[in-house]
Amino acid sequence: MFATSLTSTDLLFLLQGAWTTILLTLGAMLLGSLGGLLCGLLRASFANATLPLAWLLDVFRSVPLLIQFVLFNSLKSIAGLDWSAFAVACGVLGVYAGAYCTEIVRGGLLAVPASVRRAGRSLGMSYWQELRHIALPMATRVAFPGWLNLCLGVMKDTALVMWIGIVELLRASQTIVTRIQEPLLVLCIAGLIYYLISLVVARLGNQLEKRWQEND
Repeated sequence: MFATSLTSTDLLFLLQGAWTTILLTLGAMLLGSLGGLLCGLLRASFANATLPLAWLLDVFRSVPLLIQFVLFNSLKSIAGLDWSAFAVACGVLGVYAGAYCTEIVRGGLLAVPASVRRAGRSLGMSYWQELRHIALPMATRVAFPGWLNLCLGVMKDTALVMWIGIVELLRASQTIVTRIQEPLLVLCIAGLIYYLISLVVARLGNQLEKRWQEND
């Protein structure tokens, strides 16, 4: 007969950790998407002039995320910044996501045929009008699958914030495992919650892509 020490309070604790994971993902993707859009536009429009920016973004893509968390958290203390651990986590994850989102946006814009963009300009559109009405809508459809995969990756990367003291889903599950000593059950439940969150995000993304196809 199956018996467990897992209680409803433990399940609620896991759900609270999952909610923290969702909030971290939303905050990081908001920062990363805005920063990535701006940097991606600059990289696509002024490739040579923005080489220093490209090198800086390569640093954030190359250095392991855990090291970035530890370094930024230490620099925050040295600089005397009164930032919460949640703000630090969103900031680091946001910059990390923005570094990848930049290349996603740049790739999407470069995938728009130059002839199409020139046609827009020949119709009398300004650079910004052509960008808004032609280039960005076409680039968005190309870049969206990559952005969606980035979103799912950032959601899983939030597990690393436990190293700076945030109780997200994985940290919550480890806390419960320490108390009841049932790692298989608790980690299976945590994995199921991660899967359900990813499933919802993926389904929403698929629905959006289908609407785009229906409007073509």
